[in-house]
Amino acid sequence: MAIEAFNGILQIIFRILAASWWFVLPFILLPVFLDFWLMAIRFKYISKIKWNLLEIKIPREILKTPKAMELVFAATYSLYDSKKFVDIWWKGEMQLWMSFEMTGHAGGIRFYARVPAAFRNMIESAIYSQYPDIEIVEAEDYVDALPSVLPNKVYDLWGNNFILAKPNAYPIQTYPFFEDITKEKRLDPVAVITEALSKTKDDEMSWIQLLIRPVGDSWKKEGEALVSKLIGRKTKKERTILEDLGVFFGNLIKAPFTSPVWPDGEQKEGPATNLGSLTPGERDVVAAVENKISKLGFESILRFVYIDKADAFTKSNVSSVFGAIRQFTTQHLNGFKFDSPTTTKADPPFKARKTYIRKRRIFDSYRWRLFPFFLKPKTLPILNTEELATIYHFPTTFVEAPTLKHLDSKRGEPPAELPIATDNE
Repeated sequence: MAIEAFNGILQIIFRILAASWWFVLPFILLPVFLDFWLMAIRFKYISKIKWNLLEIKIPREILKTPKAMELVFAATYSLYDSKKFVDIWWKGEMQLWMSFEMTGHAGGIRFYARVPAAFRNMIESAIYSQYPDIEIVEAEDYVDALPSVLPNKVYDLWGNNFILAKPNAYPIQTYPFFEDITKEKRLDPVAVITEALSKTKDDEMSWIQLLIRPVGDSWKKEGEALVSKLIGRKTKKERTILEDLGVFFGNLIKAPFTSPVWPDGEQKEGPATNLGSLTPGERDVVAAVENKISKLGFESILRFVYIDKADAFTKSNVSSVFGAIRQFTTQHLNGFKFDSPTTTKADPPFKARKTYIRKRRIFDSYRWRLFPFFLKPKTLPILNTEELATIYHFPTTFVEAPTLKHLDSKRGEPPAELPIATDNE
């Protein structure tokens, strides 16, 4: 009997599906169609963007702290543009981004910025306003000096993306920690990075890439919720429509017996009731989170690629770069960790094939400098201007990496009243 009843239920379900597939199927396929549609129109939009790769030549003496670079990153927030529905779903427009890069090879350490051509004047003005002695020139893309497909029989590579170890609202260790009132004791966090990059020899290349694009205020709301949780502040929890309907029907059922009860939305987030009950360490965490969300935020991709000849490939310089990245980590706040799917190391089965695919993917990602443009992209780390300036800024006078390329002479400007000869003279 049970089997016959089960078969009867299956037959009913099959009949319903057979009669209504034409109505149900479009709803099932709609998300797939939207994914492919958005990918296609966004790829078309991205392919039309014109880019400039700028090499930033630094002088031998830079006395400014990373605070100057923080102001540069704050100026780049002008890229932010709140897109309308038509712009997103018909034109394929998406938020523009920039790439800031450091490269190390036998020829020395160099700094680059890859920016949309429409914003070149903006970024140059922002940099010159803080670093007037710097020289910015348009450069050929150094990636093009290598074959478009890596690894191959000549070159091998190792690469990885870094992501935050904790939620975005927790900050990494930033440059104020490294600074000291006394000049002789001042530390520059980029010194460890440039020292690691300077170890490359002959055909070795170490590249660090920092992709950034500005984001709105939604991540700040998450940070405010985290602060409320840490200090035990009562917050009003926003209910969904389904939750409201559940409360409504619950009251409707109980109406003959009890009066309706409507939740006020107040929710206790933690055990603490005031700041005085927090330990000094907990207060430091709260202050650090509040400081981070008080500044402009950027979705970020921090990427590292190491390339060498295949017959002499060694990862001896990889660990030094990882050590440089670890200096931004603190146990009670945040830090960087490997983004496992991007690491060029795979597990069995088919280890060799999967490793090759990952290497191809990380090199192509570095080469094309793209942000994910799918319908539901992976959540990316959000860093504020202070954190970005800590990772990427121009070395101060105290940094003495042996292969750091300096600007030997400053380019002068002509006098304002210099007479100009015309064709008639």
